[in-house]
Amino acid sequence: MPAKSPLTLRLCEPRGFCAGVDRAIQIVVLALKKYGAPVYVRHEIVHNKFVVEGLRSRGAVFIEELDEIPPDHRDAPVVFSAHGVPKSVPAHAEALNLLYLDATCPLVSKVHKQAMRHQRLGRHVLLIGHAGHPEVIGTMGQLPEGAVSLIETVADARQFSPPEGAALGYVTQTTLSVDDTAGIVAALEDTFPDIQAPAAESICYATTNRQEAVKQAAPGCDLFLVVGAPNSSNSRRLVEVAERAGAARAMLVQRAAEIDWLVLGGIGTVGISAGASAPEIIVDEIIAAFRERFDVTLDIALTVKETETFPVMRTLRDVELTAADMAFVNGDR
Repeated sequence: MPAKSPLTLRLCEPRGFCAGVDRAIQIVVLALKKYGAPVYVRHEIVHNKFVVEGLRSRGAVFIEELDEIPPDHRDAPVVFSAHGVPKSVPAHAEALNLLYLDATCPLVSKVHKQAMRHQRLGRHVLLIGHAGHPEVIGTMGQLPEGAVSLIETVADARQFSPPEGAALGYVTQTTLSVDDTAGIVAALEDTFPDIQAPAAESICYATTNRQEAVKQAAPGCDLFLVVGAPNSSNSRRLVEVAERAGAARAMLVQRAAEIDWLVLGGIGTVGISAGASAPEIIVDEIIAAFRERFDVTLDIALTVKETETFPVMRTLRDVELTAADMAFVNGDR
């Protein structure tokens, strides 16, 4: 057999699951252990098909609205996704007498509180984010109709016409491009000099850390792969960051099978990162696929060590969580 071509895989650290995603998946796993199947999950628990299918195979049932739960299953628990939900959703759950477990990421909940604080202080809230994203829907749903306006672009920021006499405050979706968001914030502050920032940074640590790692790793890469789902905001932002930072090409892949090996051409360095909802077991799969075809040298591009963890709610802390329970996403770690 011909000798394999040498290839450097530049592996970003940190990458993959953040503390909020890890917690949300753990909540579904622990609920299944405590209550048995089915456990209902409103919306994808995180934006990753592999994770969703893994939980479905264990007895999770994914729904979009609470009314989809059959009347004879309303004693089963329902989990709200990591992206957060409007206030109307838990109110509906209570009206249906459902047992619900809120897996909203604590950093998303922090943005909710920041938005509510702006309103409490008499400010009209501007939310920087992407229309239709579940996190944006959830954040806007914390306040009364008309109390929040969505800003998606610099042009939106410059053209926004606030309610007459209204003071303004802004918050952001947690998974945005750090650089793009800085541009929008600058435009808002230029247009509305008295606008109030949130009490703390809205873009989460994991989004920032993963984008910084990609910025450092991308220069000189012939190809940059981001493991993640097409509907994952933070994964798509990583592809954009890689392209801007100097990778010759960047693409989003969900599994190794999506890589078209015939069109890769002559590559010497490939960068790899993973969005915050992408499991490490898929990164392992992609590395193994490269090893089958190339003489691989791993180069770890480390920018920061993450130590954040978020505990599950008290009602699930009496259930043991083992490495075997999470092996479907973490592999043998």
